[in-house]
Amino acid sequence: MTSFLDPLISFVSAHAWLAYLTLFLAALLEAVPVVGSVIPGSTIILALSALVPGGELKLQWVLLAAALGAVLGDGSAYWIGHRQQREILNTWPLTNYPRVVEQSENFFHRFGSWAVFFARFVPPIRAFVPVTAGALGMSPARFYAINIPAILVWAPAHVLPGVLAVSALHEYAGLPHHEHIGKHIWILGVVGIAIVLALAIWTIRRRHGSGVAAAKTRA
Repeated sequence: MTSFLDPLISFVSAHAWLAYLTLFLAALLEAVPVVGSVIPGSTIILALSALVPGGELKLQWVLLAAALGAVLGDGSAYWIGHRQQREILNTWPLTNYPRVVEQSENFFHRFGSWAVFFARFVPPIRAFVPVTAGALGMSPARFYAINIPAILVWAPAHVLPGVLAVSALHEYAGLPHHEHIGKHIWILGVVGIAIVLALAIWTIRRRHGSGVAAAKTRA
């Protein structure tokens, strides 16, 4: 993995704009219904934030790229729902994910307008709540009044942990910046945790689905 990460870090140093574009697209696609449930946007943002302390990426541009991507992604999903109303919830590809659509509706009914804020931090609901908010008739002014502050909290919450962790590893653990050890530790840790969580969620869903199928068969 080190032999893979070192060339990646060097490439980012020479082509930082591609990293910012990747951050933008990761945040944008993560907000798209269905697509956002499989795109590891948060993992990408958390991992690339490790490149800020060493100067490969600039903090302000990382935050801006992530925030703009999230605003555009959430906003696009909201306007699709706003224009088509509830019809969008009963069309492909959303019809392939009835359980998640139901969860997003329940989430919205439970928390009201604040579901837009909380959903920013709860994947995979995050990819379905904006379109649900539009479909259920939430006004644009109300949506953006909650969505934009949520994103302004969400972006630093995904970027700063990596910046602070890698900075602490170099400052207090004495790891040298030029050897990228701190970056390796953070990136590998983020990817490892993401894989474990994904496998755990997949296992839980599979068991839950098997249990539901068995119950229907007995009925």
